[in-house]
Amino acid sequence: MEANAYQNQRNVVVFPVPPLYRFLPLPPVNPSFGLINPSFHGKVLFPYNLPPPAPFGFGFSPSFLIPMEDERSVSLQKFMVNEGLVPSLEEEERRKNVISKLKKLVVAWAKKVAWQRRLPREQIAATCATILTYGSYGLGVHGPESDIDALCVGPFFATMAEDFFIVLRNMLKSRPEVSDIHCVKDAKVPLMRFKFDGISVDLPYAQLKLLVVPHNLDVLNPFFLRNIDETSWKSLSGVRANQQILQLVPNLENFQSMLRYVKLWAKRRGVYGNLNGFLGGVHLAILAAYVCQNHPNAGVSTLISSFFSTFAAWPWPTPVVLQDGIPSTAGAVIETRSFMPIRLPCSPLEYCHSNITKSTFYKIRSEFLKGHDSTKDFLNPGFDWNTIFQPFPYSKKYTRFIKIYLSASDQDELGDWVGWVKSRFRCLLLKLEGLQGFCDPNPTEYVDMDVLDPNVVFYWGLNPTRSSFMDIESVEEDFLGNIYSGYHGIPRKIELSIVQASELPSNVQFNSGNGKKMKACWKIVNEQRIPAYSSHLPGYFVGYVATNGDTKHLSAGG
Repeated sequence: MEANAYQNQRNVVVFPVPPLYRFLPLPPVNPSFGLINPSFHGKVLFPYNLPPPAPFGFGFSPSFLIPMEDERSVSLQKFMVNEGLVPSLEEEERRKNVISKLKKLVVAWAKKVAWQRRLPREQIAATCATILTYGSYGLGVHGPESDIDALCVGPFFATMAEDFFIVLRNMLKSRPEVSDIHCVKDAKVPLMRFKFDGISVDLPYAQLKLLVVPHNLDVLNPFFLRNIDETSWKSLSGVRANQQILQLVPNLENFQSMLRYVKLWAKRRGVYGNLNGFLGGVHLAILAAYVCQNHPNAGVSTLISSFFSTFAAWPWPTPVVLQDGIPSTAGAVIETRSFMPIRLPCSPLEYCHSNITKSTFYKIRSEFLKGHDSTKDFLNPGFDWNTIFQPFPYSKKYTRFIKIYLSASDQDELGDWVGWVKSRFRCLLLKLEGLQGFCDPNPTEYVDMDVLDPNVVFYWGLNPTRSSFMDIESVEEDFLGNIYSGYHGIPRKIELSIVQASELPSNVQFNSGNGKKMKACWKIVNEQRIPAYSSHLPGYFVGYVATNGDTKHLSAGG
């Protein structure tokens, strides 16, 4: 495609319109949201935002095409099994048992806290809490290695600071099935992270103005959400978005299958991961649901093709909005600060949190176009689904990389350190964009096998058209200043350097989507602790609190 580009009178690089869209009128130029193409030395790429194609020909299939589409869907199912995208029945049962145990535990926790609060006996007997799942598990698109995103919803008297992060943490710590508990208190959505029967669980908390939290709580019912605090609202947003999506898609099974493939595509092509400036799970879920709504009768293979044709031509920054039946709020400000605004269902005012920058926007848009080019002829006899799932060729695409090396004395400390540094990646990406014009932050995490200490290495592709010179020491100094701002733990090792493609380790396959997953997770380490007692039951010990705010559990009886 780049070979056929030309420059118009305004010195703007223009691409030929794909045949599918040649009949569509071009909207006015919107240069403020043009893309920087590194191979054209900073000129604007895609200044014209093509409108999304109308749902013609995809809502149904002519009778003579149905057998061919069924054949493509069968081949997709085989591909999904071969790639191990679906958990086994035994793995599914393990996850169900974890959720069941957690639900019983939080009910006991709510009653214990009610007793500490000296509530009347009948209220202690009636009070209840519950667990609601969301994320990939809540949508039914999790894989064998996926963790569980679970929300603890508690009654009005159970606070986050004391009852969730101290009392519930102590109860979890006392369980033999639970290990590796971390408290992430300073995040946008505070949570506990731990392993339960070997399965990783992320557990945020929402406090409702209720004595009895229903087991099957309807988080879309405004009655239950009256007067809740901002943190609880943020914690509930993921569950609310999940439940709304599940209600809005016309065919749940097709949506789930499609989303599994889309997530695999995003991981293989290096455009998955919110911390790296790419698309997160909720972004992809809403995009997939949008396509399903516009093509309610389409099969899975047609939906995947429609996904790429839709978003290859999407007129960003026009927001992607699901048809959820909620009227637009008069005078509401449309989100245009983001490069790719995607509205959360259930609210006309909330948008998905995004770290997308100019560089990652260019990468995502390019991959949408390539995906469309690869799937537009999916009904041809020689079509092969493997073409869209080929790993992104970093070592062939880029001649230089910035190497980010992180290490610690043990694996547990490394996970904390990597999580904290990744939470600051956007600052480094913006710095590199300012110096290089473009940077491709490969989300895959590699390991240097020649080093004894536990380590993680990232390799980010740099603009191949820019000068090889860069003051990496200045970049590292600037990034370290950002990392240590607000960090309360013991600093671990971090090194930044520039490496040539020819210097990449020969024992590492530079394919995205195959690296070890290490979620953002950090703890605060400080040996100075003070005992914590119930604020409502004098003299009742609930646990130890470090002076920096981290909770240390010593007694299961607390």
